[in-house]
Amino acid sequence: MQVDLAYGRTGLRVMLPDENVDIVEPVDLPGVADPLVALRESLCQPIGARPLSELAGAEDTVAIVFCDITRPAPNHLMVPAILAELAHIPRENFVLINATGMHRPNTEDELRGMLGEEVVANYRIVNHDSTDKSQLRYLGETSSGGPVWINTHYLDATVKILTGFIEPHFFAGFSGGAKLILPGIAGADSVMHNHNAAMIGHPKATWGHLEGNPIHCEQREAAALCPPDLSLNVTINKRKEITGVFAGEMLQAHAAGCSFARRSVMRPVAEPYDIVITTNSGYPLDLNLYQAVKGMSAAYQVVRQGGAIVIAAECSEGIGHGHFEDLLQERETPAALLDLINSPGFSRFDQWEAQILAQILLKAEVHLYAENLSDQSIQDAHLTPCRSIEETVTALREKFGPGARICVLPMGPLTIPYIAEPALATV
Repeated sequence: MQVDLAYGRTGLRVMLPDENVDIVEPVDLPGVADPLVALRESLCQPIGARPLSELAGAEDTVAIVFCDITRPAPNHLMVPAILAELAHIPRENFVLINATGMHRPNTEDELRGMLGEEVVANYRIVNHDSTDKSQLRYLGETSSGGPVWINTHYLDATVKILTGFIEPHFFAGFSGGAKLILPGIAGADSVMHNHNAAMIGHPKATWGHLEGNPIHCEQREAAALCPPDLSLNVTINKRKEITGVFAGEMLQAHAAGCSFARRSVMRPVAEPYDIVITTNSGYPLDLNLYQAVKGMSAAYQVVRQGGAIVIAAECSEGIGHGHFEDLLQERETPAALLDLINSPGFSRFDQWEAQILAQILLKAEVHLYAENLSDQSIQDAHLTPCRSIEETVTALREKFGPGARICVLPMGPLTIPYIAEPALATV
């Protein structure tokens, strides 16, 4: 059979066997008929909050937080929709904050692509820097002892607005909501605590889990110390079209968006697979290997112990974060790497991604198709190079037997498969 995988900007078409192959995708919801109308209606009738146009007067200063380039959020629609509702406020009273977390700053060209020429030309935009203490203010500690350092541009605004994109997240449960504050505009010390080894290793720090998830709970605590006046979240389909809009009080709007997203992205399967073929949802999510761990984690949910994951991720920016690459090379095996990260007192930027990758590799071998990475770079990351998905699948079928069961996640982590509990027999 022919299958189209989300890969880079162009996609990747592969030929797979016709037998014992299951294609698992999100429910393909249609985009809203008119995104601008849907956004305006949500901003005028927000959940648990006053209409946006009533929240700010001409004398107010307004901070709007938006997702960075690693997320396919429709910033070019959401931010202008907010600005239109606040047209009575002078442009110089706005600051738009790029919620980079601990990612790299985005270039001016990237910001133009993300926000549109008119917004970039007429509004002040700040790339958040988690390591610049002059840009941060300390607000206190969470109940688990995490220090809360938050961007001062956000804190100093009299009206605070978050914009986000709700998708399943491999350790925070879902993106959007409080995640735009921590890690989005938080200091490095705050992120390091929120993503520490104990938090990442918690059984409820995984896809689709919010209640009881220590990472999500701490993010909510941090946000409660500097709550936004309004939160605007959207969901999208595989064509990057907006399928749902959820504006309002942060917790209520986020809960509504997550409930909506869960119904389309959480997909049950009957039993684990020998081979899982996945992606990292294409551009911009597959810019680097660091981000591509998410696609592997989605496959991890339904691959059997001792099975194989095959992932296609373009990695046009290479491995990604420097600390991630260095950390992967510090130990010769995934088990040794996991021991290092879990050792008392260990703390290193990007350790969470390495920790999750090591956990995946203890369950299944991972074959990576990435045209922009050398075989040596892939091997240094404890992965197996793949130059043809078809040839790799053929070899794996020979290894596991012709009856090997294959699962394909063409959209990668935009689909979260899970093993369904067997139905109880009725008498």
